[in-house]
This record gives sequence, structure tokens and C-alpha cells, in this order.
Amino acid sequence: MVINQSLVGAVAAARDAGASVGRILGARHGIDGVLSDDWIDLRRVTPERLETVAATPSAALGSCRHKPTEEDCARILEALLRRKVGLFLYIGGNDSADAARIVAAHAAKAGAPLRVVHVPKTIDCDLLENDHTPGYGSAARFVACALRGDDLDNRALGGVKIDIVMGRDAGFLTAASALARTGRDSGPHLVYLPERAFSPQKFVSDVKAVYSRLGRCVVAASEGIRDSRGVLVASKFSNERDSHGNLQLSGSGSLGDWLAHLVKEKTGIKRVRADTFGYLQRTFPGMASESDSAEARAVGAEAVRYALARAAAGAPAEAASISIRRRQGRAYAVEFVAVPVEKVAKNTRSMPDAFIAKSGNDVTPAFISWARPLVGPLPPSGLL
Repeated sequence: MVINQSLVGAVAAARDAGASVGRILGARHGIDGVLSDDWIDLRRVTPERLETVAATPSAALGSCRHKPTEEDCARILEALLRRKVGLFLYIGGNDSADAARIVAAHAAKAGAPLRVVHVPKTIDCDLLENDHTPGYGSAARFVACALRGDDLDNRALGGVKIDIVMGRDAGFLTAASALARTGRDSGPHLVYLPERAFSPQKFVSDVKAVYSRLGRCVVAASEGIRDSRGVLVASKFSNERDSHGNLQLSGSGSLGDWLAHLVKEKTGIKRVRADTFGYLQRTFPGMASESDSAEARAVGAEAVRYALARAAAGAPAEAASISIRRRQGRAYAVEFVAVPVEKVAKNTRSMPDAFIAKSGNDVTPAFISWARPLVGPLPPSGLL
């Protein structure tokens, strides 16, 4: 929801740099555009138009799922040098950081005058070296609002409602569902994360216990829940792979359907429903978190300022990633720190143990305190 804020923040900082920056080019569909020489001149876009783009969800330049090879990265370097590009910013997650790392390594080997900076973006909030990442706060806000609505609906209708939320390896987004709660009996009543082994038997027992107590139950479960052997539960239903070779999780509602069937079969509860949020949570208009938008814009600008400052100082052109760190203190505040891109590339982080309840089916107050300023205040709701 806020990736364009990072783009516009970078463009604005480049424009503010005056004569030290020449052309400002945007590659259509990421590295695919670099490889096919498909560019847009971002200097020609009016400030008014850029502000509209900044507030618009989804990548205005387009995106791609192309995992570049070493050969691709050599071609990317060649394409950038042909255009006389001196600074290459790449917005994305850990795979994008790795691509930036490889391009920078090729540039260093060739002695090319190219600086590479990775700008973080992922709703999964799983980048190393970051307290949180642009995109997470807004997607988490969507999840929290959706679960609050589902809880109100479930309160009126009864039965069991199961929501499947994005998150292959990290449960941050699913955990955000807990922000929907307004009281002791508010849902979600159960939250299942990839960081804890999922037992179908315990799941059914958990649902029955809540249903017996309240006459209803709302569940939030990550698409990445795994069994005790670490095998994705979703692999029971599909072997479809994405462009990175990972099991395709978000394009199917089969996990939710299976869980709903399991509850019906084992409990006899008649009204059991499941929804899979899928791609909705990534780009829902009007749902952007205020702090997420501001930080996404600031981190794009910081990437440009950092690179230009290093160039002006004659510093080596090591590839960097701009990480978001939370400052100590009671008031919420962040700072931006440049770290070597290899510290962010490839690997991911998971939810800290301190954020996960000992029961394995909920989050802790520590998570709520951490997440609340990222999401912001939710719409009010009242009950009779």
C-alpha cells in the first residue's frame, strides 16, 4: 500500500539534490524493465502527479517475480552503465536485496562507478536488520480491521469463522489480527502462526473450548502454518510453485476450506465459514497506516541522501540497505541506518518468542505494544 511513497520520496530527494543528480529514470516492472530497456523519465512527471501516485497502492512502475541469475545481473549492470546510471535503487524484500547485492558485486569487479542501495519493502515484516518494514503497518491495519468486522459478524450470527492471512515463514501479519480485539470476549479468539507447530487435533480442541464458552469462535491462521516436522499444512492440497520455487500459498482457499471441514467433521458445529484474504491485504485503498506512509517515504529519500553523501565524501561504493530501527523510549520514533546489503539479502526473520503466547495459539501483550503504533487507531465500534 505504500511502495509508491518510497518511490516518490526517492524522486523528491533526487530533485532536491540539484545539479548533482541528472536524469531520474524508473524501470518498468523492476529488473525486467532494466533488461528490456523500458524506462520512464521521472523528472517529467509533475509534483502534483507524483503526490497522487504516492497515495496510490501497488507499484506504479510495475513489479516482477523475476529471480535474476548471475548472468542476468551482469546484463543489468551493462544496461545501467549504458544509460550512465550512477545510483541504482531497488525497492523490495530480501530477494530484491540479494539481486542488489549481486549487481553491486559485478560493478565492483568491473570497477564501474555505480552505487547500489536497497530500499526495504515487505508486508511480511521479515527483513533482517529492521524493526519493521514499509508495507507492514498498512497490511496489518487491513488485517486488524477485517478481523474486527468478522468478529462483529460472528457475534451476531454465531458459529465459527476462520480467516487465512498471508505469511509463509513469519507470523507478524497474522498476529496483527489480535489488534482487532475490543474486550475480553472479542475475536480473534485463536491465532496460529508459522513459528509454532500446528496440530489438527489441538486446533479442534481449541475451537471446541472457545465455542463451548462463548457459543462462537473467530480464528486467524497464517497461510504458512506447519506441522511438527516443519512441513507446510498447505502442501497437503497443492504442489504448485511460484517463480522462486516456493510452494504457492496465496492463490488458493484450500487451507481455509480444509480447516473449516475439519471443524465441522470433528465438532458437529453447523455454521463454519472460512475466508482467505490473499492479495487483498496488500493493496486495499484507503487503508494505509499514517506512520507506514511517512516512513516509507522517508526511507526512499534517505536512500538517495545516503548515496549522494557517500559519493561526495569519496567513500567506496559498497552496496547498502536502509534499515528502519525503533528508538528507545516511551514515545514511538524511528531512525534510518544504512547496513551492508548482504545482512538483509536472502535470509528472513521470524516472530520473537516474546511475541508469542506459551499456548501457541495467541500473541502476547508485548506484541500488541510493539504493533499498535505501526497500525494506528482503528475505527470505533459499539455494542448493545
